[in-house]
Amino acid sequence: MTIPLRVLTVAFVTLPLFAQWPVVKTKRIPLTRDGKPNLNAPAPKLGKVPDFSGVWSAEKTPCVDTHFCDEIDTFGGFPLGVIDASATRPEELASGVKGGLPYTPWAKEITQQRQPKDDPVTRCLPLPAIAHWWTFHPQKMLQTEESLTLLNEYMGQYRQIFLDGRPLPKDPFPTFKGYSVGHWEGDTLVVETIGYKDDLWLDAKGNPLTESARTIERIRRPNFGTLEIQITINDPKAYTKPWTVTRHHTIALDTELIDYICNENEKDRVHLAGQ
Repeated sequence: MTIPLRVLTVAFVTLPLFAQWPVVKTKRIPLTRDGKPNLNAPAPKLGKVPDFSGVWSAEKTPCVDTHFCDEIDTFGGFPLGVIDASATRPEELASGVKGGLPYTPWAKEITQQRQPKDDPVTRCLPLPAIAHWWTFHPQKMLQTEESLTLLNEYMGQYRQIFLDGRPLPKDPFPTFKGYSVGHWEGDTLVVETIGYKDDLWLDAKGNPLTESARTIERIRRPNFGTLEIQITINDPKAYTKPWTVTRHHTIALDTELIDYICNENEKDRVHLAGQ
């Protein structure tokens, strides 16, 4: 089913202006022989494992819907998943994956009922942890031996992934980000998250994430300039079986995060569709 333009518009209500810091230089960049950043160089290490530290942005794909592109300034393309978290190709951003997600009856009904005005992003609420892999907003990663902290430009959000060997809590307090622990399998960081709040949105389409969800991210840095993130969502309240997508981020050089509070001078929500 193709998503109407009024639904797609939600994803852009709170886009940043992409202003840049006047003078920022990323240090310790590997260079090619002609002095340009060598994004294919080996990933840096923190001890024996890859170091994910840096500012990262979701890889964008060109807009393939001419009418949609004329209506919305796409800033060079769309992150796969911003409209539909299951999208794997550009044409699926609006139309969705062929065959659809394996919804439970409840999830299918609630997804069809959700309207643009109901999107948590239009009310400047935080995103669930895994949704940051497919947003327009850059995020900065700070890695130590005991934790990986992700700072997202949207609403100054943060997420902690604990790497100190602690187990997942048996009865975590539900939050937007959930509770995440990780361990290394070779050069891959495997992150398991539980404890999500109920009734979260994965994307602008309204695909749900509930308190029964358990997500697994497998994060790799195959070279200096790329992150590869495989995300598996196991949420028996919303989906009849687990489903998996893969996202890519590229390193953002010579820049930093900028203060971005989406409800400052916000004037869009009153114009969105829905009662």
